[in-house]
Amino acid sequence: MGALSRPEEVLALVKLRVAAGQIKRQIPPEEHWAFGYSMLQKVSRSFALVIQQLGPELRNAVCIFYLVLRALDTVEDDTSISTEVKVPILQEFYRHIYNRDWHFSCGTNHYKVLMDNFHHVSTAFLELGQGYQKAIEEITRRMGAGMAKFIRKEVETVDDYDEYCHYVAGLVGYGLSRLFYAAGTEDLAPDSLSNSMGLFLQKTNIIRDYLEDINEIPKSRMFWPREIWSKYADKLEDFKYEENSEKAVQCLNDMVTNALIHAEECLQYMSALKDHAISRFCAIPQIMAIGTCALCYNNVHVFGGVVKMRRGLTARIIDEANSMSDVYTAFYEFSSLIESKIDDNDPNAALTRRRVDSIKQTCKSSGLVKRRGYHLDKSPYKPMLIMIVLVLVAILFGVLYTK
Repeated sequence: MGALSRPEEVLALVKLRVAAGQIKRQIPPEEHWAFGYSMLQKVSRSFALVIQQLGPELRNAVCIFYLVLRALDTVEDDTSISTEVKVPILQEFYRHIYNRDWHFSCGTNHYKVLMDNFHHVSTAFLELGQGYQKAIEEITRRMGAGMAKFIRKEVETVDDYDEYCHYVAGLVGYGLSRLFYAAGTEDLAPDSLSNSMGLFLQKTNIIRDYLEDINEIPKSRMFWPREIWSKYADKLEDFKYEENSEKAVQCLNDMVTNALIHAEECLQYMSALKDHAISRFCAIPQIMAIGTCALCYNNVHVFGGVVKMRRGLTARIIDEANSMSDVYTAFYEFSSLIESKIDDNDPNAALTRRRVDSIKQTCKSSGLVKRRGYHLDKSPYKPMLIMIVLVLVAILFGVLYTK
């Protein structure tokens, strides 16, 4: 029955569906802004929902910031572009955002549409305030330079891994902190904390996307550091094969343990936020990240298919992330789920347990942890209760939709 077997998620799904409908009705009439917001929904539906938490001015800036970086990322990800062509584009991309006539055709599907119509993004960018423009330009310049560096450099060491993730995600954290500051709603966060906000998300994505990335055509681009994976295999692609599943899972657990080192600084960053809308905007992806870590940890299916959080749980997180109490509770519970999956025979069991314990202690010491219950697997509810809830939700959906 999927989400229907979890009554606490059904209502959240209904509310998310209603919110998605409202977003479509709120797309601005101007052609360039309409393109930007409609494209945002196509390249990242979850981010399109999260961004709606923000006020109009900041929302516009963050929307364009995201699309500029998504376009930059599309150039980096397109393995059909030669290095000689790609590197100069990455290095000069921050200049192109000021040019309404510039575009570069690459990518596939929605990403190709974004690149072919990049003049709409540039037009919207040029309507932003100077503070927003300078922040976006600076981050785009630094990110493009970092991406260009790693086009010609493999991720060998853990330091390389941290550096790459800094360029492609830590700098996003820098940029968002600068946009929040330019909006006058937040103090400027320390770069170290902003960096951890990005690294935690990026490392989680790199872990989850192993199979998709290793099977990339025409050639794979992998960011698992050799310093970690070479402890478990001669070649990174060996983890795809069932006979190597034990070593694959050990490497996976090593990668998740590495990602968890950033969790406490993420909590520190979020605890300092003052604006409720910005707090929700930041909290939802971070809770999704710790939840994805819990889902991936000790899970061999990462090497055989797509492992992602079910829609009902995602909807519930979006609905319930309303305060730091909710954030601490989610981090505590998902950390506890990781802890419950630790195998004492795993080479990194002791280190993983220490990191999980440290996250849980940070959450408990806040005095804000509640009892909630995030279930990644089987539903704890009986069929009769589920049927009753479904009837009630059907009635509620009818009421919400008419409004």
